[in-house]
Amino acid sequence: MRRELVTWSIVFGLIVVAFVTTVLIVNATLFSASGFVRSYLGALSRHDMASALQIADIELAEDHGASSDDGSGATPIDTTGAGSMLLAGSHDLLRPSALSTIEDVALVSREINDDGSETVTFVFELDGETSHTTFTVERDGTRFGVFADWKFVTAPLTIVRLTVSNTQEFTANGSEFVTPAQDTPAPYVVLAPSSFEISHSSTFLTAEPITVAATEPGGTIRARLEPVANQTMVSQVQRQVNDYLDGCATQVVLLPTGCPFGQPMANRIVTTPEWSMASYPEVSLVPGSETGSWLMPETDAAAHLKVDVRSIFDGSVSSFDEDVDFTASYLVTFLPDDQLLITPQY
Repeated sequence: MRRELVTWSIVFGLIVVAFVTTVLIVNATLFSASGFVRSYLGALSRHDMASALQIADIELAEDHGASSDDGSGATPIDTTGAGSMLLAGSHDLLRPSALSTIEDVALVSREINDDGSETVTFVFELDGETSHTTFTVERDGTRFGVFADWKFVTAPLTIVRLTVSNTQEFTANGSEFVTPAQDTPAPYVVLAPSSFEISHSSTFLTAEPITVAATEPGGTIRARLEPVANQTMVSQVQRQVNDYLDGCATQVVLLPTGCPFGQPMANRIVTTPEWSMASYPEVSLVPGSETGSWLMPETDAAAHLKVDVRSIFDGSVSSFDEDVDFTASYLVTFLPDDQLLITPQY
């Protein structure tokens, strides 16, 4: 009996030692501060938005169309671990399809702070670019009484205040979105680290893509996307302007009605005026003063006039066969079904 008791005591002791050793190893790895952050980054790399939000203890408030006081459509984001409202902004970009590609995650530094919190820095490839993020975490009790729990001191969230000019539509990492209002900064809450290629491409507008990288928690990033008239729009306006001016040239009067060119004369005309276009205005478009409008600034052009005239002084007849210079400006607005309304500005 005594020998069996000793044997069982040794076995039990070995089990206790093994258990304690396992707890120490697991707390130093999986349940360490760096292991906690690595789990969060792993969820982001898998595009597992639900797990990333759960690890970060972030709860998205239900969006019932409520907006902030500034009319930006901001929706509150709550960090339940902190028990307080942290950031307000649209969570439209918190969509798995809009998440970045995160690869080659590696811990580069770990520091224990005076208050017991830990600061860890990870390096990784964020959409193909080497980047890094620093997180500060603190103990948040234990799991099963032995494994350490952690939480972020500053939730891994960043505000992107995005302004989209001349339209409300944009794409982020290939997903389509609509801002509350064009030319007005709109706040979007994103997880850090994340990167977004923001662009616009539509029937008449295009924008050079911009990259917005949110790598540090708690900050605000300002970005602006500026779509401009694309070649399709410029070509269509050019055709319609040319057609309009060609119509003006069919009028057999010195001052064609509703047209930007004409030639007053003191002498009497003998033959019917013949107009033709010598050079059309080269269309270029800039944003207009009204939402959804585009302006062709005053642009040089020339029409050609041929007409015989009789002098009121001596009765002699001469030919007027010259180019008549003029400038033209047009306002362009969008109509349904990808049509354009072009209005002369003279």
